[in-house]
Amino acid sequence: MSARNFFTSEQQEVILKAIEQAELNTSGEIRVHIDDKCKEEVLFQAAMKFKELKMDETKLKNGVLFYLAVSDQQFAIIGDKGINEKVEPGFWDNIKETMLSYFKKEQFTEGLATGIAMAGEKLKAHFPLQSDDSNELHNEVTFGK
Repeated sequence: MSARNFFTSEQQEVILKAIEQAELNTSGEIRVHIDDKCKEEVLFQAAMKFKELKMDETKLKNGVLFYLAVSDQQFAIIGDKGINEKVEPGFWDNIKETMLSYFKKEQFTEGLATGIAMAGEKLKAHFPLQSDDSNELHNEVTFGK
């Protein structure tokens, strides 16, 4: 199964709606990237993709990337400096564990949407939407090889 075909178009729409909903009340930016394989250690690969997607260029350093490598069955969540300074220790691990509970039941769309919602709530708490806010990054799901 390739990254591009892992989620149906309907499932991709659910993920996109989850991102849009999570970003409604925050200046934070959430992206999802899906690769076929993870060529490096998963956190390293996710961090490289974070930079490649320019997620480190948000004004408040409050970007969050959900990275999945479908063939390798690996995933990571990367938050930028601004959000990482605000969340409690273990916050990202808690989201990962919640998502993993869905993934183990092969409920990948639901797991991802739940993780996105959890990140969105924390972003909303620490980076509420401002009147002059603009969507700094595209919301669409991106795919690698």
